[in-house]
Amino acid sequence: MNTVDDNEKVTDVHEQTFPQTEAAEKSFSDEANHETPLNYQDDTIAATTDGSSLTPSKEGVEEKPKKLCGYLYKLGMKGPLKAWKYRFFSYDDMKCNLLYYRIATDVCALGSIDLHAATFHFDVEAEEGIFEIKTPTKPYILKAINKHARMYWLQQLQRKRWEYCNNPSKIQTECIMSSDVHDREGSLHFGDGDFLSPVTTPTDVVGKMVALMPAPQESTSLQNISLKHPWKEIQNTVRNMCGSKPTQAISRSVFHFEESEQVSAEVTTKQFGKMSPSLNFARKARKQNGGFSSNLENISSDKLDNPQLQIQALTEELKSQKDLVKLLHRTLESAQEEKRVCAEYLSAPEEKDRLELIRHKVRQIEDLRQRVEVLQQEKQDLEQCVSLKDFHIEELKEHVQLLMEKNSAKQLVIMKQNEQLLSQMDLDNTTSSGMDTLHGQYRKIDSLMDDINAYKTQNRFLNSEIHQVTQLWRNTAEKETALLMKCSYIEARNCQLESKYLILLRKLQEVLPYLDADYCEVIKRLIEDALQSDIKTPLQPSNVHFSPISEYDDYGFMIIPEYELEHLKLLAKIQALEIRSNKLLTHDVVDKPLRIKWNSLEELSYSTDLKNLVRCGIPTEHRKRVWKWLTCQRINFSANHYKDLLKKCESAQHPATQQIELDIHRTLTNNKHFNSPTSEFIQKLRRVLFAYSWQNPTIGYCQGLNRLAALALLVLEDEESAFYCLADIVENIMPTEYYSNNLSGSQVDQRVFKDLLSEKLPRLTAHFEQYKIDLSLITFNWFLVVFVDSLVSDILLKVWDAFLYEGTKVIFRYALAIFKYNEEEILKLTDATDIYQYLSFFTKTICDGRKLMNIAFNEMNPFPMKLVRKSRAEHMEKFKAELVELEYIKREYVKSKKELRSTGNDMGVSEDEEDT
Repeated sequence: MNTVDDNEKVTDVHEQTFPQTEAAEKSFSDEANHETPLNYQDDTIAATTDGSSLTPSKEGVEEKPKKLCGYLYKLGMKGPLKAWKYRFFSYDDMKCNLLYYRIATDVCALGSIDLHAATFHFDVEAEEGIFEIKTPTKPYILKAINKHARMYWLQQLQRKRWEYCNNPSKIQTECIMSSDVHDREGSLHFGDGDFLSPVTTPTDVVGKMVALMPAPQESTSLQNISLKHPWKEIQNTVRNMCGSKPTQAISRSVFHFEESEQVSAEVTTKQFGKMSPSLNFARKARKQNGGFSSNLENISSDKLDNPQLQIQALTEELKSQKDLVKLLHRTLESAQEEKRVCAEYLSAPEEKDRLELIRHKVRQIEDLRQRVEVLQQEKQDLEQCVSLKDFHIEELKEHVQLLMEKNSAKQLVIMKQNEQLLSQMDLDNTTSSGMDTLHGQYRKIDSLMDDINAYKTQNRFLNSEIHQVTQLWRNTAEKETALLMKCSYIEARNCQLESKYLILLRKLQEVLPYLDADYCEVIKRLIEDALQSDIKTPLQPSNVHFSPISEYDDYGFMIIPEYELEHLKLLAKIQALEIRSNKLLTHDVVDKPLRIKWNSLEELSYSTDLKNLVRCGIPTEHRKRVWKWLTCQRINFSANHYKDLLKKCESAQHPATQQIELDIHRTLTNNKHFNSPTSEFIQKLRRVLFAYSWQNPTIGYCQGLNRLAALALLVLEDEESAFYCLADIVENIMPTEYYSNNLSGSQVDQRVFKDLLSEKLPRLTAHFEQYKIDLSLITFNWFLVVFVDSLVSDILLKVWDAFLYEGTKVIFRYALAIFKYNEEEILKLTDATDIYQYLSFFTKTICDGRKLMNIAFNEMNPFPMKLVRKSRAEHMEKFKAELVELEYIKREYVKSKKELRSTGNDMGVSEDEEDT
């Protein structure tokens, strides 16, 4: 009973202190979560390099990571005399640098080698131990004491570079833990593949023990002193001299390693009968307290040595405290359970209740016994499975043994035959010179075998280096691609925000007459600032695939055309920003896959796939080739046809020459290739138009041909190809009489378009009829020059791509799509003047070429060409009838005029006939 009473007392004490203990554990947990990164960050100075990792030992204590450091020879690369300097090298995990010092106790590094972009190499034929580290700035030639140490350094430097490049932005804790995972998973995870097996650590020349040993005599000699860094040499010398005084505290360098005692505690579970949990807890607490006292002594003795040691000791103490708290919790739970059972047993009023409690415990014991039996059965099954596996392994071992014995027998046979051969050669060659030659050959073979093994090792290392560098390059390329996509998205968002700001200014500009003078002044100033802000030049030069907004596009068109009216200037800038944003957002999602498909096309042939690709737009690098191919499919001229026409132009002047000269300087004024009278493109355009005036005398020249030829010149660059393209458009693609004197084909297409508009967009047609809007005033020029000077160049060229492939129905599709694109805005206008004013510039508001293309080729379906041809034929008949009627009216008018003059009824009187 005394034991029970004592246990109850102890348990009561625990119950009273339990909330404090729980709070303490929480505080410990918070402190641990807060300080663990710091601890790992400091511990990474001694990061694992030889394949060992931070793995918990049996006592639950983590092993310290080992540091990559040691002495190497470094070849001085500057000056007339190149000499080997003996240096202490140490790897810095934080920066992926290989620091080098004169001796291990130095604090200031003489220099560093940046490894994250370096490559490693060694030559078999070079001196033993020499290897090279090539960085982007300069190469470094180092030498280890032997081949084994060299291979170890190279392999570990590869490993460090791989870890850093794959975790450049993470804290060093993750680097340590990742190295642990890498070591367990094998060398493939480090990017070196299965080329080179891990090299064992040469502990006599690499590691912390080398740093703790006295400095070698070579490193302290005068010739090893660095003349390039005298100030650092003086600093290191003074520190070493001060640190060697016995009266002062021992000054340790960054390479001094202090091993603190490891705190280990085994928690053993006693049987429940002899000793209560309270007494178990007392013994365990005394053990833990004993451990803490020894830790505190170690901490107090090393407190002034190094801040890193302080942090390490405090972290170990914190871990021990957490273990103690967990132990207290487990002890407390078991004591509370014991108290609860005893309390229920003692508080039972009758013997029957106590008996029931005992029966309940008996039932629980029976259940546990049954579970034990089930687990024992499972254990027996597993043991049988293990025995079968062992039997299989034994069979495999026997098989391997048989193979080995067979191999040994073969080797014995080979050796006997070799001996027989040697004995036969001895009999044949009685002279000693023959034996010497044979032994010389054997020595030569041995030497060649050594060379072969050395070259194999070099080959494996170089293969691992190539493999790892390739993987690093791929990882870097993926990261770069992700960053470029992110930059594209950010720039697109910026363009959208700026565009919305300019739209707001444009809305405010429309209501300026209704605002106060102060507000008007502020808005005008904001508009001036927005127009004067230079978005054409980036703040910093960019070498990425998404070039910033420049003044001109790939074909020389101005990104932001220069208009005289302010509202058009704002509109042009808004359009440029919106197009820029759409390009950036669709570059990787749409444009890049399309470019890949175009690159895979070797031979061009008419097909549905090619038509769909052309509708999406031909990339700039493929457009010239495709346009030439499309033109050649329909044009068949002799080889010197264009040259003959040019000779004809030189010998005779065409009547249309004067009109060509008038129009040629008004062609594509927003393109840099045509804004100068002396431009090469102006001369080419003149020759193309002169040649075509002789090519087709029925047309000669018509206003609009200059813009068709100019756009063909910009894309095809060659004037002969541009001439054939112009001839193809006028004579093959467009209907007959499209560019005749009366432009009958163009006028007929306006009537056809009006019918299609009423069919596809009935609401808009009714709106135009309500306000008596004549659309031909707007759309006539679209059809005549195929949207040149109406759409922005990026969308215009995509329209021309489809136009050259499919023909004139593309003009109808895009004309309808333009009205559909702006249908809602037009329907909001309720005045004829406002509608005409909006229609005069509304094509400048179209920024999304993908949306316009989708409307033209999807929402406008079905669009059969048979219907267009039929409608053209009907309207052409009506148009010709109208021309006949008009001709008849003209003849009647002329006839009546002649009759009136023949009767002498001339009402006009000359001055000579007047009476004076």
